[in-house]
Amino acid sequence: MRKIIYWVHTSIDGHIDGPKGEFDWPEMGEELSDYSDALTDRSDTFLYGRGVWEGMANFWPNAESMSNHPHVLRFAPIWRDTPKIVFSTTLKETDWATRVIGDNLAAEVAELKRQPGKDLLLTGGSRLAAALTDHGLIDEYHVAVHPVVLGGGKPLFVPREDRINLRLADSRTCDSRVVVMRYDRTQ
Repeated sequence: MRKIIYWVHTSIDGHIDGPKGEFDWPEMGEELSDYSDALTDRSDTFLYGRGVWEGMANFWPNAESMSNHPHVLRFAPIWRDTPKIVFSTTLKETDWATRVIGDNLAAEVAELKRQPGKDLLLTGGSRLAAALTDHGLIDEYHVAVHPVVLGGGKPLFVPREDRINLRLADSRTCDSRVVVMRYDRTQ
């Protein structure tokens, strides 16, 4: 069965974007880029919530014209060529996405996991990750903690009433700046 891998960047104070929605603070050094590339290599489909999707769709189709960063130059053609699924109850269709799923989240994602293929990579966002976590559908959480205090923004995990127990499977420092932790879902 395919896994869902959740790959997310967070500030040291636990925010995935800044107070005004800014996402200009993650620094993709060589080691962090290699880590991200390895997750991409394990995957054959990218998953996005609507908010993250809008940012991705505004940047990656023409990324090379906006940045000459080595990570951007490597990832842009992969992003364009990889099937993408957007989860949204308001978005009905979009350029660049293979599919938009608006209803029956648990059933649709469980079916995606049963299909043959490589893993599914969920990038960023917190609401879709929370919904998939609630249904026990995320298998691995890869959290990159950047050395910045944003002082506000969307939290890494949306507030909840119940506890979620995860098991630390790996941790490493990338580029002498970013700590990446991989947690697995416990049963």
